[in-house]
Amino acid sequence: MVIGAGAAGIGAARTLLARGVRVAVLEARDRVGGRAHTVALRGHALDLGAHWLHAGPINPLVALGRARGERLRRAPQDSHVWVDRRPGGPDAVRANARAFERADRAMTRGAAQPGSDRPASSALPPGLGPWGRRVVQVHGLVSGRPLSEVSLQDFPSLEYSENFFLADGYGSYLARLADGLPVALSTPVTRIDWSGERVRVTAESGAEYRARAVIVTVPLMVLRDGPTFSPPLPNAVQAAISGFSTGIYEHAVLHWPSSPFRGRDRLAAIHGGRRAPAGLLTRIDGTPFHYYELDLHEAAAIDAAGSGPDGVRRHVRAVLGAFFGRARLRDLTIPAVSAWRHDRWSLGSWAVVPPGHAPARQFLREPLAGTVWFAGEALSREQWGTVGGAYEEGTRAAGSVAEAVAGTLPERARASTG
Repeated sequence: MVIGAGAAGIGAARTLLARGVRVAVLEARDRVGGRAHTVALRGHALDLGAHWLHAGPINPLVALGRARGERLRRAPQDSHVWVDRRPGGPDAVRANARAFERADRAMTRGAAQPGSDRPASSALPPGLGPWGRRVVQVHGLVSGRPLSEVSLQDFPSLEYSENFFLADGYGSYLARLADGLPVALSTPVTRIDWSGERVRVTAESGAEYRARAVIVTVPLMVLRDGPTFSPPLPNAVQAAISGFSTGIYEHAVLHWPSSPFRGRDRLAAIHGGRRAPAGLLTRIDGTPFHYYELDLHEAAAIDAAGSGPDGVRRHVRAVLGAFFGRARLRDLTIPAVSAWRHDRWSLGSWAVVPPGHAPARQFLREPLAGTVWFAGEALSREQWGTVGGAYEEGTRAAGSVAEAVAGTLPERARASTG
């Protein structure tokens, strides 16, 4: 049995079926895909969650997509660079690139040193000059938390290398991968009893399921408070789960036909001014849509004000207006805003390993009593925080389960309402 039909759950179910193991998948949402969710806006496919297929050479979803004939497109390597409200010249573009290259080399070297599970910020090189602020801001965004709160051991997995996009969205791709899988939607799990040789899983509806083993792909932020395990999880397991931090990375989808950016799918590096977007991905698939990416600091300030999605919209307009001038925003609309940090089944964008907690990943990969396995992006060493990492971990756990319990069948034992 698999709990959760996000990338990890889909990868697990596909792997089990391919190995000849019968499986049932229970999903709390009314859709599959988890934090990869594609919506249609004005006839275009836009991702409210994951959008990048990171690290193409090692991302299993890139190879699988190619084999399936999915419409992959490589992400451009060059970015827009703006400085003090103007497009940056060649010197600014080179200086921006050099600052990131120096920081990335230093943190990669630091991570390779023995005993280097320390804050990633501690490995930043001196002398980055005015570009250092941008380096810290961007890496804080893609880490989900400030570099001072992220283990240096995780830094190498943050490098951008051969990234891809999908023409009709990442969430749509995952939904196609789930076609034909035995998924029960709108079936939140409230209890997992692993006291016997077979696991008993109780849904919120009261329905009970039994299986030889269960793969739990619930995000760690949600897993801290549920479902209930009987007997309770060992203290060391609970501590490993609780030790992860909540990563925050949100999207505001902009429709901005007159934006100053040209060329599709390019990041914009904006320097100068009191505030600058932590991330801005422009002209999605050549359309007038853009993603303004909010980091932890922006999201926290908006939440503190209690202003919700409208607060996000006001914030985005204020930041862009201060840099480009309010007149430039005459045709800007913001049709959608993500809020994974408030979503009941996510409670964050991904899980982050703080300094000193890196061994928890490997620890949580070990099964409990040969009946309970954990899987998800949080347990991926090289692709943490990504859909590819989640899918890979789902297949890893499923391979282990298949070896242990090949041929067993999850069965619905009892159902009731209420």
